[in-house]
Amino acid sequence: MKGRTSARRWETGGAEERRGRRAQGHQDTGSRVLALAAASLAAAALLSGCGIRATSVPVDAGAAPSRVGCAPPTSTPPAAPGAETSQVRVFLVCGSRVAPVEREVAIPQGRSSARRVPVARALLEELTGAPPRSERATGFESAVPQDLTVDGGTEADPKEALRLSVPLDELPAFALAQIVCTFSDSAAADTNDAVVLGGPAETVEEAERARPLERFECGTALRTRPEAAETAGTRV
Repeated sequence: MKGRTSARRWETGGAEERRGRRAQGHQDTGSRVLALAAASLAAAALLSGCGIRATSVPVDAGAAPSRVGCAPPTSTPPAAPGAETSQVRVFLVCGSRVAPVEREVAIPQGRSSARRVPVARALLEELTGAPPRSERATGFESAVPQDLTVDGGTEADPKEALRLSVPLDELPAFALAQIVCTFSDSAAADTNDAVVLGGPAETVEEAERARPLERFECGTALRTRPEAAETAGTRV
């Protein structure tokens, strides 16, 4: 009799011990769930504070965007064989600004009014042509229309005036900034490195009816904000 009582007590004690372990397991699981929930809420609060909306849906953002440094090539494109060349700076579009690249261009040597139009034509030809692969690979391109031409002014214009085949207000702002900055460091500019430009006019009468000539300078503002070219000129 005594043995049976001891056995029942042993069985009862074992059952209570097992129930205690199960209860402790449930408490541990509940604690882990609460901890994970608190961590998720904290992460969501941090994301909301940064302006990022939390989501449970996986998002594929794709590859990281590549960045082009607008660094000009180390080598300059060769000029025509046998031509007398000079190293010049040609301004191209790169990102949201215009920046120079070095090129060997066949242009008349020296700086004088007689060389203004030939130099302007040679430089404009560099702008209207497609940049070589080495320049395109580093982010450079041109906004200057391929059919754009340049000529001297009329008899009534100042001697430093140059007239383009398209009115200034019809040119893309980036193209105008390229032209101004490329011409400004050459014989196409006046003695103060400013460029006097106008639209097409072959006679004095046409010049009088056309939009007035404007003087442009290639300053930091124009190079970094080419869209400002539309209002950067001053009337001559």
